[in-house]
Amino acid sequence: MTATAAVTYPRRFASLVKIEHTVFALPFAYVGALLCINAIPSAHDLVWITVAMFGARSLAMGMNRLIDAAIDARNPRTATRELPSGLLTHKQVAVFCAASFGLFLIAVFQLDPIVRWLWPIPVAAFVIYPYLKRWTWLSHAWLGAVDGLAPVGAWVAITGRLPWPAWALGGAVALWVAGFDLFYSLFDLEVDREQGLHSFAARFGERKLFWGARLAHAGTVALLVAVGLGLNLGFLYWLGVAAVAALLAYEHALVRPGDLRRLDAAFFTMNGIISVVFFGFVLAEAAL
Repeated sequence: MTATAAVTYPRRFASLVKIEHTVFALPFAYVGALLCINAIPSAHDLVWITVAMFGARSLAMGMNRLIDAAIDARNPRTATRELPSGLLTHKQVAVFCAASFGLFLIAVFQLDPIVRWLWPIPVAAFVIYPYLKRWTWLSHAWLGAVDGLAPVGAWVAITGRLPWPAWALGGAVALWVAGFDLFYSLFDLEVDREQGLHSFAARFGERKLFWGARLAHAGTVALLVAVGLGLNLGFLYWLGVAAVAALLAYEHALVRPGDLRRLDAAFFTMNGIISVVFFGFVLAEAAL
């Protein structure tokens, strides 16, 4: 491999999996790790949870790109992605997925033994998700549930248990992701309709989509409140919940039916801020 290729291909794979979007999921995995013991976990657990998240997310995104390559090629917004444009081949992405899967398994076997039996659940969810848009508008809920496994997985990876607050935290993340994925689907509304693909927006229209996102994000805040009450958490956690509620309200103020000029800011910027800010408050709570 030439020096140029040694630089180019890592960049292409990083772009393939949208590595910058890791900020959406990884902080909430850390939140699960912090809240399950209400303290800062060991470096061993944090390192292997990070590796597991990196491997799992890379596997999920790589498989998504492989399965959706033909659909992406027909969509002007996605036609420049690595597979449709020929920057990466199907074989290269398949090898990348296999390597990501191997990395995920290595990390899994460094954590609580129960996780060694549970790893097929997220992997199966990764495979199923890309196909759902071909059949049902419930794909948004499925994506939310997949990302909601991040804090649940971190929780069980450290403690070997899954009490109801762990599920409530996972549910909060699931509704948060499903809600902002509804907004994301607006980027492809007309293309989805032309190609016969299913989304909430294509099925119910833009106005009902906004109500769906509002209800999902209200549910996020409600479940975060339930987690705080169930774990009897302190003042800093509640400040974090208040911050999430305020940021979600601002996110919804950025866009409205018929005015999507700030959709990029609502989806990409605000959701990254939400996850990092909430993680910061939970970290401060655990450090006390």
